[in-house]
Amino acid sequence: MIDIHSHILPGVDDGADSLDTSVAIIRELVSQGVTDIIATPHFIDETIYATARRENLRLLDDVKRAIANERIEAKLHVGNEIYINDKIDELITFNRISALADSQYLLIELPMSGELAGYEDIFRDLMRNDYKIILAHPERYTAMQGDFGILERLTEMGVLLQCNTGSFIRQYGKHAEKVAVQLAKRDMIFALGSDMHHTRGGEEITQSIKKLKKYYNDEALERVLTGNAQEIIGVV
Repeated sequence: MIDIHSHILPGVDDGADSLDTSVAIIRELVSQGVTDIIATPHFIDETIYATARRENLRLLDDVKRAIANERIEAKLHVGNEIYINDKIDELITFNRISALADSQYLLIELPMSGELAGYEDIFRDLMRNDYKIILAHPERYTAMQGDFGILERLTEMGVLLQCNTGSFIRQYGKHAEKVAVQLAKRDMIFALGSDMHHTRGGEEITQSIKKLKKYYNDEALERVLTGNAQEIIGVV
């Protein structure tokens, strides 16, 4: 699996709090079959979660060296989980934030209510500038839990959807699980992410993939686990 959503950089958000924790998270992910990980620290403009790209790249290099020393084989890539705002294009231009693996794909988060006036206009503006929008964990937004039609409308616009692996094993509650399963049944999921902030000491990804096999044949599941994400990291 290629993990396109993780919080493995130390000390920049509510994820890994130290380099040792970063290594432990990556070890756990690799043990469950993850080969590539995109580090996506939160970027919430004008908050403490707004570490600039240059610092994220420095930290990513530190993490790469640390896992090499531990002989953990994983390819790491830079990115951000960008909290929706109307300056995203500008923030990329001035090297404040990162697209996923320096591609044209942007991982964007909405308020957990899923409600924000004008976010569809922001998506359209970004897509007109040739960015590809990936909505982070849509199954977790309460508005979308209450109205699946929102997700249908977004996918019709061209917005791609990233589900969290833990949603399929009720890590975020039954409502998130229900939406995630519905998205899987309708083949609306572009890619998956662990959204890992801390080590969890379980087999979350392994268990989730077992659940997903109920809804996908082997070819389709491989596309969701790896194939689509290869486009992001530049492997085709």
